[in-house]
Amino acid sequence: MYQALYRKWRPKTFDEVVGQEHITEILKKQVLTDRPSHAYLFTGTRGTGKTTCAKLLAKAVNCLNPVGGNPCNQCEICRGIDSGAILDVTEMDAASNNGVDDVRAIRDEAVYAPVAARRRVYIIDEVHMLSKAAFNALLKTIEEPPEHLIFILATTELYKVPATILSRCQRYSFHRVPPELIRTRLLQVAQAEGLELDEEAAGLLSRLADGALRDALSLLDQCSGAKIDRERVLSAIGLAENDEICRLLEALQRGDSDSALEILDSLYQAGKDVASVLEQLASLHRDLLLRFVAPGSGGALMSGGYGDGTLEQLARNTDVGSLLAALDVLEEADAALDRSSDRRLCAELCLVRLCGLKPAAYIPAPQPAARVPAPAPETAPQPAPAAERETAPPAPQPAEPVQPEEDPAAPEVSWEAILNRLEDSLFMGDYVMLSDQANVTGKQEGEMLLLTARNDAALQTMEQNLDLIRSAAEKLAGRPVPVRVQAAEGVGGDRFAAVNDLFSQFGFKEEK
Repeated sequence: MYQALYRKWRPKTFDEVVGQEHITEILKKQVLTDRPSHAYLFTGTRGTGKTTCAKLLAKAVNCLNPVGGNPCNQCEICRGIDSGAILDVTEMDAASNNGVDDVRAIRDEAVYAPVAARRRVYIIDEVHMLSKAAFNALLKTIEEPPEHLIFILATTELYKVPATILSRCQRYSFHRVPPELIRTRLLQVAQAEGLELDEEAAGLLSRLADGALRDALSLLDQCSGAKIDRERVLSAIGLAENDEICRLLEALQRGDSDSALEILDSLYQAGKDVASVLEQLASLHRDLLLRFVAPGSGGALMSGGYGDGTLEQLARNTDVGSLLAALDVLEEADAALDRSSDRRLCAELCLVRLCGLKPAAYIPAPQPAARVPAPAPETAPQPAPAAERETAPPAPQPAEPVQPEEDPAAPEVSWEAILNRLEDSLFMGDYVMLSDQANVTGKQEGEMLLLTARNDAALQTMEQNLDLIRSAAEKLAGRPVPVRVQAAEGVGGDRFAAVNDLFSQFGFKEEK
């Protein structure tokens, strides 16, 4: 029966664990000196070796012939633990066994001495899923366990584990495996399995694994069956070519929504997942941002999927502010994909927002042309002697000041134009209130903007945001604009007069 690569190539000793030497060396030393702790807590992201090291430790502390702190994997204890025949080593998934009764069963069994092995070991995976009552039931046993008992807890979400449990465990943090180590391991596995894996495809798989060696082996297993090159990986996993992502970004930088949607459609028709397209687009934005904010050390932080020449060319048409704004939009779209009933539509709306979210959202605004000084006259007048300059009368002033020319393209100071400027500044509820004509109307009387509140709620909202309204009007007109707020008939008086009249009809009086 075929066995998945990540199971077949699971490490048999601590020395085979990749990228976690800071942990495996300590665990081997504890086995050699026969001084293991009574409780361990392994934390870290998925696929980095937490459960693997827990099983190795359970075998090593019970192994009859340990080799340099590693289990021998040959004795009857090691073979029994691997096959599940020895019940002294118990592995429990807290995601599906998270009740207090499950922990009470462990507590009741823990007092009995092991039957076949030297120590009784409980491995609780995803321990953060235990309920509060289950943690309380586990606390006393972890605090004062029997001499033969060892607890090994594993979690990907450390912040959910109570502090009372953390303080009673030796905590070990598993790091993400570096891409270079993952690439080397993939080439070793592919050679042993007879798979034709080239260097470029191995590098791509190592980056896609995001530090999880188990995920990398699963991806390699998914791509097997033919020669594994870059195109095979992209086709099997559903990723877009980097060139297509670059063309998509260039269209966004031009504000060309037509081309951007056409590229997305071609990728969608080719079977690419829109979530992966947006993820690759966000990764490209991140690489460009690192070029701006960390030009010295940012190279080691980049995804490595794009060449320096490509990034340099794309960076000419953007800046830090634009990249941050685009990343915010992509982050919102990624969160909305899981809730959306139409994922393709959600991705298309994201691209449209990137093309026209704000004026000049990508391309920096053009700088005004520098004024060219007028040429000097051929024969400049000679300065007068110092004595004459002291007694010379002041230069005559013009009779009337020169009036500045009016800008024919100055925007109209209308209530609608002001609302457009306030859309990103106001709270959503206030903006909806003010933009409804049933609540507020506005008109221009000369240089003054007159706003009329149709109800008390609109009047209160305008009074609270009056400074923002005046600031938006001033920026729109390029000059201070007087803004006057008035209440419609019947608005702004005693809001509770009608209620008080009703109460008085029934004989209730307001207490003084």
